[in-house]
Amino acid sequence: MKKLLEKLPFYNTAVLPYHFLQSVAAGIKYNFPGKKIHVIGVTGTNGKTTTCFMIWHMLNQAGIKTGIMTTVAWGIDHLQPELAHMTTVDAFTLNQRISKIQKKGARYLVLEITSHALAEFRTLGIPVDIAVFTNLTHDHLDYHKTFEKYRNAKGKLFKKASYSILNADDKATSYYQKLSKQYTTYGINKGENQAKNIELSVKGVKYTFGDMEISTSIPGEFNVYNSLAAALVGKKVGLTNKNIINGIKSLESVEGRMNIIDEGQPFTVIVDYAHAPDALEKVFESVKGHQGKIISVHGGAGRRDPSTRPIRGEILAKNSDLVIITEDDSRDEDPEKIAAGFIEGAIKAGKTLGKDLIKELNREKAIQIAIDSAKKGDLVLVLGKGHEKTILRADGPHDFEDIKVVKKILKAKK
Repeated sequence: MKKLLEKLPFYNTAVLPYHFLQSVAAGIKYNFPGKKIHVIGVTGTNGKTTTCFMIWHMLNQAGIKTGIMTTVAWGIDHLQPELAHMTTVDAFTLNQRISKIQKKGARYLVLEITSHALAEFRTLGIPVDIAVFTNLTHDHLDYHKTFEKYRNAKGKLFKKASYSILNADDKATSYYQKLSKQYTTYGINKGENQAKNIELSVKGVKYTFGDMEISTSIPGEFNVYNSLAAALVGKKVGLTNKNIINGIKSLESVEGRMNIIDEGQPFTVIVDYAHAPDALEKVFESVKGHQGKIISVHGGAGRRDPSTRPIRGEILAKNSDLVIITEDDSRDEDPEKIAAGFIEGAIKAGKTLGKDLIKELNREKAIQIAIDSAKKGDLVLVLGKGHEKTILRADGPHDFEDIKVVKKILKAKK
């Protein structure tokens, strides 16, 4: 019944009073724990999780006990995986976890905050000391309906935050500046704080920021933005340059984010969570210097914005030598129908089904095909699910982890 109701165009608006009351009740039940800890909220379409981990790691390395709650995991020291396919959890779970983190002595909490959470009042009663904006691109329009409403939902974070750190290279920042009480901006091309002398490699990025030379152990130009935002958080809370530099550099990886899987094979395999058009483009930009063939495995989730499927298919086709379209969290939507949208876009970009475009709706078999097709010096990209521990099909969740599957297949080939 609920699934049928959710298809109504006014459903999201109609249930807002329920979400509001739920958040009030959650705050009361747990005695508004967000007011007892300094909250750093990170929002944006892409880069939220990595930015959160950079901030969390940097603060803890500097001796400031800090908790984290993201798409991937939550906790302080020994993180627990986030098993729900949700970034900002429901209000009761959110307040319960904040209470646990606060009672364990954390001074700060790094909280990944989605537009859904802001629209549904999940962070009601949780003051935000510092808000970080990564970027805003086409995503979640199945829920928000228009890009403007999506932008505006994220704007709620900057209205409530005491201080905002905004990506000046993103067009939405001019809107968020008007909402912010105090703010600073960052970027590569614009902003009060700019990254200079940028060097990109498959092992990470390096650049100068003022009198600091910052480097990451995670590749991709987007990690210039992520780390620069983290560095500004560090400066705002009073860390030394050495704290910032060492904290960012020593984060070796974030699960499901540009993870290189090495089992001794003569080609490269990377697993990444990218599933929005902009995120896919950024992944391909980060590997554009690769000399061998690029083989991509990707699929789309059911009951999510179908308009992005042909766009993503086109992006995959333009940047890959071989594209394998597979399943993602199809839920109760027909996987064949989902795949058709991707195939449409890939064919438009010049791929031929059965030749350099393959449809294999079993995700493990699709990954197997990709790895079997790879030769020495090639690159296999397994995209879309990243850290997730299950895949959601019509009959419910099934255990499935891209990283584990990739490792299993690679070990079997030895």
